Amino acid sequence: MYTYTRCYTGPLQAVIMDLAGTCVDFGSLAPIQAFLNLFEAEGIELTEAEAREPMGTEKREHIRQLLAMPRIRKQWQARFDKTPDAADIDRLYQAFLPLQTAAIAERATLIPGALALQERLREDGIRLGVNTGYSREMVEVMLPELKAQGFEPQSVVVATEVPQGRPAPHMSLKNAIELGVTAVQACVKVDDTATGIEEGLNAGMWTVAVVASGNAVGLSEERLAELADDERGALLARGRRAMAQSAAHYVIDSIADLPDVLADIDHRLAAGECP
Repeated sequence: MYTYTRCYTGPLQAVIMDLAGTCVDFGSLAPIQAFLNLFEAEGIELTEAEAREPMGTEKREHIRQLLAMPRIRKQWQARFDKTPDAADIDRLYQAFLPLQTAAIAERATLIPGALALQERLREDGIRLGVNTGYSREMVEVMLPELKAQGFEPQSVVVATEVPQGRPAPHMSLKNAIELGVTAVQACVKVDDTATGIEEGLNAGMWTVAVVASGNAVGLSEERLAELADDERGALLARGRRAMAQSAAHYVIDSIADLPDVLADIDHRLAAGECP
């Protein structure tokens, strides 16, 4: 009997990025504000930490996971004299849509480094895709704003248009198909949530976790800059530790740091390494 190992040793072909907290909406604040407003309207106390826990998932699933949390479930039982069910999730999702759309419109500013990264990828012949837990209706609010700032990914995939959202690999694989990728080992998934990193790992891709602009820190660029150096440093260190637990191949503070990572991955691919 014989066995052999097959390795892709070609160049990188595609970078697939999450949207909120990775390349737009520093701090990933748009989803959080929408969820806080949604549950406040129901008379349910929801903390920001609780709202962030399922981040990266499709938004209906996000609501389902929030309602499954013991503290939230207990409040719901007391408020409505019943446990939350599928009809409640559907109702909350419909109420969530306009709240999220409005928040997205207010938080559609690119994260520093996004345009320079896009230009670098174009120069190197690497295709750029994005995917998101947002629905198509939500993301269509954002895309014209991103285009006006000069950001135009070649593939945009949303969670509601694949069989399963994160952590299933379907969105990243759909990006790869749309981008004409010939090997998933030639793709890099960049995300600010553990769920998004798991998506990339499940797709067989290299993964890069982003800390400073994303869910692990959860502050706007202005608020983060206002912190004292030691406080900011401690917060970033905690975020790095948290994202390291996602099993990402690399952990970086910002997408501005991504070009050095891509160069390293190119060297590893040439040497016969796989994700």
